[in-house]
Order: sequence, then structure tokens, then C-alpha cells
Amino acid sequence: MVSPARRPLVIGHRGASGYRPEHTASAYRLACEMGADLVEPDVVATRDGVLVVRHENEISGTTDVAARPRFADRRTTKTVDGERLTGWFTEDFSWEELATLGCRERLPGIRPENARFDGAEGILRLRDVLAIVDERSAALDRPIGVVVEVKHARFFADRGFDLAAMLRAELAACGWADRRDRLVIESFELGVLDRLRASGVRAEIVFLAEQLGSPADEPVGDAPARSYAWYRSDAGLDLLVGRVDGISVAKADLLRVDALGAAVGPTSLVERAHARGLRVYTWTLRPENRFLNPAFRRASPEGSPGDGGAAPAQWGDWRGEFSMVASSGVDGVFVDHPDLGVAIRDGERA
Repeated sequence: MVSPARRPLVIGHRGASGYRPEHTASAYRLACEMGADLVEPDVVATRDGVLVVRHENEISGTTDVAARPRFADRRTTKTVDGERLTGWFTEDFSWEELATLGCRERLPGIRPENARFDGAEGILRLRDVLAIVDERSAALDRPIGVVVEVKHARFFADRGFDLAAMLRAELAACGWADRRDRLVIESFELGVLDRLRASGVRAEIVFLAEQLGSPADEPVGDAPARSYAWYRSDAGLDLLVGRVDGISVAKADLLRVDALGAAVGPTSLVERAHARGLRVYTWTLRPENRFLNPAFRRASPEGSPGDGGAAPAQWGDWRGEFSMVASSGVDGVFVDHPDLGVAIRDGERA
């Protein structure tokens, strides 16, 4: 993996999504310029088999599709990985159609400054992100990696899309098929990761584990359905050894909390995974009070824990939380603001 001596690796979550609408070209370029070691595109499929970069296949929250009369009749309701959703879905559009849409800020209430960029940029394909990373790596004279998250593999498979095969073909077409030192592939489903590993894809393979629930592709055959929590247990980690190279977990799984939910230190998860040769990544570190553990929420940067009036959009003691997460020994952190992750990684005071 990229720069193994630098810990934790800083991963631009959907680019620099704290400063620009997520998954836009400017977000990815800014993440690279801010010093991210890697950037993370999520991939879903179009009707004509193009891998596009969106956090979800339902796109009404991150594009202006709802304002396009031309596509009003595409609004529908589907169940995706057990969740019933109403909106517009990438698999109901061709790439040519999606390319006409503008991207929008997903969290305008928390990040109103980002909303001023609404409509300025369009949806990207995976190949577009890979090209940006190649260009920025050359311009900045340093290797920048990519973490490709495969979304809703079983859902797409049930509709005739083999995301594993599509991803292999795209990586080969873009010259990324033999870059194990710069490529990570992750998913909340082990089945697609198994297929990718069996195909000989040269990448670090990482299993994503939600805090609650079970993988969408379980149970398989007569095997029992196992929860994400079980996969974080010693028995679950043992099962993952040799199957994947690492795990990626919610930051809450790395924070030990008191009776009031306030973080008091790291859990043993990283230590237990490392003992089995598994890397550990975590998501998502964000500075706004809404996303911080209660111990780090502040009404002002200099305030005390639990200060009244800690507005959700205001930045709290992000440095305290980020540092506690890093103290767990985690190998990489997903951040919306790559410059903040770099500050923790490099021990800066600013």
C-alpha cells in the first residue's frame, strides 16, 4: 500500500467532500492537493453498463435529477439491501443521460458553503477519477492511491450486472490492473470480494463492516447469516484471515465509551486485527459537532466538553477525536477534510 511508513494513511472520502460536493472532479483534485494518500470513489452501474461514481445508486440527494422534467417518469420505489427507497436510480439511466445532470451538496444544512458549487460539475465515471489521480500524481510527483468501494453488488447482480467483472475490465482499460501498491477494493459484501480475489485482481482487498446489521449477500446456501458485529469478534476476524487483507469499520468501533457515551480511549479492535495480520481502516472522521463523539462536541473551539449550544454545523474538538482514533494504531482514516487528516498524521499544531 501507499507509503507504508506513514500512519495513519489519509483517505479523501469521496474526494475532499468537506469542501466540495462529493464525488466531483474538484473534490478529487483538492484531496490530492491537500496531501491525501488515497481517494475513495464509490461505484455503481448505469443501464448500459458504465461504472459511475456515486455514494448510492439512488441519486436524488446528490444530483439535480429531481428538477429535470425530462426524467420525472423515472422516479420509482425500490428495495435496496433491505431498505425501501423512492427516487431516481442509476441503473435506470444510460451514461449519456446521467452525464447531463449536475452534482449537488448532500449535506447543505451542515455545509452551506459547499452548496454554492451546486450544478457546477457533472457526474464522473470511475475512469474519470482514475485519470484525475494519474494526472495529480504526476503533477505532485508522489504516488496517490485509490480505494474503490463496490456498492450493492448483490442488488446489481440480481438485475444482471456483474460489478466484479465490470470493475476488472475498467481497471484493465485504465491501466490500473497491476497497481497493488496503489489500489484498494472494498465492499460491505464478501461475495464480490471473493470473486475479485479469485479472479486474480491485484489490489488490497478490504471488508467493510457496518456497526449494525448483516451483509446484504448473506446467508449463502446453508451457512448461517453472520452479523457485522460477529465479524469484528475474534471468531469473525479468524474467518477473514486469508480471505481479505483488512477490514474497514465505523470510527465508533474504535472508541471505548463511558456510561454516557463519551469516548475515553481506543478499543482493542485494531490490536486484535493486527495480531491476525489484518489491516484496519476507519470512517468517517469529520470535524462538525453533528458527527463528533459527545466528548468532543463544543460550542466554541476553546469550549469544554458538553458545552450548551454546540451547533451541529460548528466544528468541535476534531483534533481531540482524530488523535484518539489515530492512537488506536489504525492503518488508515477516511476523512471529508483531507488537510485535517494530514495535520494529525504529520503531528502539526495548526
